[in-house]
Amino acid sequence: MKKTIELFAFFTLILFIFGLGNAVSMDKNYKLLSKETYMEMESVSSPNISPDGKNILFSRGWVDKMNDRSRSNLWIVDIEGTRVRELTHGNWRDFSPVWSPDGKKIAFLSDRDETTQIHVLWIDTREVAQLTHLERTPGGLKWSPDGKKLAFTSFIADEKPILPVKLVKKPKGAKWAKPAVLIDRLSWRRDGRGPIPKGYTHIFVIDAELGGTPNQITSGDYSHSDPQWSMDGRLICFSAIRKPEAEYLRGNSEIYSVDLDTLEIKTLTDRKGPDRGARLSPDGKWIAYTGYDENNNYSNISNLYLMDLNGKKKRLLADDFPNSPSNITWAQDSSGFYYLIGEKGVSNLCLVSLNGKIKKVTKGVHYLSGLSIAKGGQVATTCSTFYRPAFLVTFNLKNPDNFKELVDVNEDVLAGLKLGEVEELWFKSPDGLDLQGWLIKPAEIKANRKYPMLLYIHGGPVSMYTVRFNWAWQNFAENGYAVLYMNPRGSTGYGQDFVNGINYFYPGKDYDDLMAGVDAAIAKGFIDEDNMFVAGGSGGGVLTAWIVGHTNRFAAAVSMRPVINWHSFVGNTDGSSWYLRFRKYPWEDPVEYALRSPLHYVANVTTPTMIMTGEEDLRCPIGQSEEFYRALKTLKKDTLLVRMPNEYHGWRRPSHRLLQQLYLMAWFEKHMKGNKDK
Repeated sequence: MKKTIELFAFFTLILFIFGLGNAVSMDKNYKLLSKETYMEMESVSSPNISPDGKNILFSRGWVDKMNDRSRSNLWIVDIEGTRVRELTHGNWRDFSPVWSPDGKKIAFLSDRDETTQIHVLWIDTREVAQLTHLERTPGGLKWSPDGKKLAFTSFIADEKPILPVKLVKKPKGAKWAKPAVLIDRLSWRRDGRGPIPKGYTHIFVIDAELGGTPNQITSGDYSHSDPQWSMDGRLICFSAIRKPEAEYLRGNSEIYSVDLDTLEIKTLTDRKGPDRGARLSPDGKWIAYTGYDENNNYSNISNLYLMDLNGKKKRLLADDFPNSPSNITWAQDSSGFYYLIGEKGVSNLCLVSLNGKIKKVTKGVHYLSGLSIAKGGQVATTCSTFYRPAFLVTFNLKNPDNFKELVDVNEDVLAGLKLGEVEELWFKSPDGLDLQGWLIKPAEIKANRKYPMLLYIHGGPVSMYTVRFNWAWQNFAENGYAVLYMNPRGSTGYGQDFVNGINYFYPGKDYDDLMAGVDAAIAKGFIDEDNMFVAGGSGGGVLTAWIVGHTNRFAAAVSMRPVINWHSFVGNTDGSSWYLRFRKYPWEDPVEYALRSPLHYVANVTTPTMIMTGEEDLRCPIGQSEEFYRALKTLKKDTLLVRMPNEYHGWRRPSHRLLQQLYLMAWFEKHMKGNKDK
């Protein structure tokens, strides 16, 4: 018996040495991130700290599995993290909470009656009052300084007939077809909403105690956004394009103020280029805002500007940022203002003084989202890392290195899980540009093994991959894949010149950047070059379709929500600005559009390519995907078209978001060459 036990132990040791230990191990001390965890993941967003700096509101999101919807309720926690409480409860969305100036009430938006309306909650009793009964969704909630009123924006339809006609009288009880829809605008539909009626977004003020009929304070055939109260409550500043033929102007917005007594509107800026994001200083003297001079760049990183309350003393305060500053919040002594900045995949807090001097307040390999600062300098924000979804944190500006974690709603889901290790990569493009990416290793990586790799490309294309946790990528790592993600030229986070790398040339050298990233990953020594895959959505879908027309180094590809034919796309997408990405209109130079279209290279495709798009997509209409699929199928290529019903650009339903992951993996598994664990 003793010899039998010894022989069993010996063979078990041999199996482990040769990498087969898992085959005989029955009790791993960890779990893996399975597909079942997706529906259990929650979110923390919209951090908002009370005026006294003692409590923090946040929105807690979750998946309603029975109705296949994303829901959210409001919660509150003290800055010590000792008391976490649910403020609202229900199978609906409560979101965008904002404290009243005295800290006794909360204004928020909710769709609890199946339409999104403004509500107020009293902290002491948790009683909730619905203030509005609007036809259209409100937004931009802002309390007046005295806490007696709320400003917000809402859409008002233009009922003036475009071309009046009068049909013959309809017989009683007759069932006639719906009337025609007349369109006289440059853009008449919007992704996520569908066809939009003609009309304009205006600013309203409503009594914060009783609600009632809102008072419209802006007028005219213009849209207005981002209302901000002056400290004395007499004015509201906002951004708009109150100019003739506003729809033809390339974002040439200005900042205005409206006198609440007279409703007189005053123009505060007049620079050619967008001015927006007005934020008024606590001492009532200054307005900080963002913008840039109009130019022909593909996309622009915003600068910071300053002017007085009357629109005088304008000056450029700071420029040459790696990315556009966001969440601008004044220091309480009006000596400068704080902002979040995304750079090289991370996001941190900075301060700019009134003399333009910039100071980095926080540092670290993390991504901060949302910013709320109390009078005493206590900060509320959310933080995410490679291995943790967003969690609520607080710190004081006097000691910004002392982050205190308050609420982590995914700690229970991720407890005991083995995640893929993330390694930062820096490498050169063929023309010498410094590039950044990250490589997630398989969760159960073993020495002397080769693993399949997925190159995942971001959309935009002007956006930035970050160090934030990504469930889908970690799920691939759990299934034995390495995942490469990077920021090719055209991405934000590296300055204006980097963004300009795709000016009139997209796709172009960003393809070379992506291939350089693949080479850098292969150099790590554990990538199976026979089993490399590529996928991306929107702008990433464009580049995926471009890649399969220019190389055969990938075993399979999935292009999601792509642009395939620029000539047809620019006239069918929901916005009109894509014409500006080309030197000429398509009827002036169709060749430029053809040469930049993945369709032009479809005959070169040898990579099995699946296309996936929402049937209601208005950003990259499904006709683009169908055109690519039809061309591939006509040429008898290995292809598949996946249509997501009732979905716009990106999936709204949680089950569809999970299905995307499962279809991606199924397509790659189908085309895996040999044993992926070889």
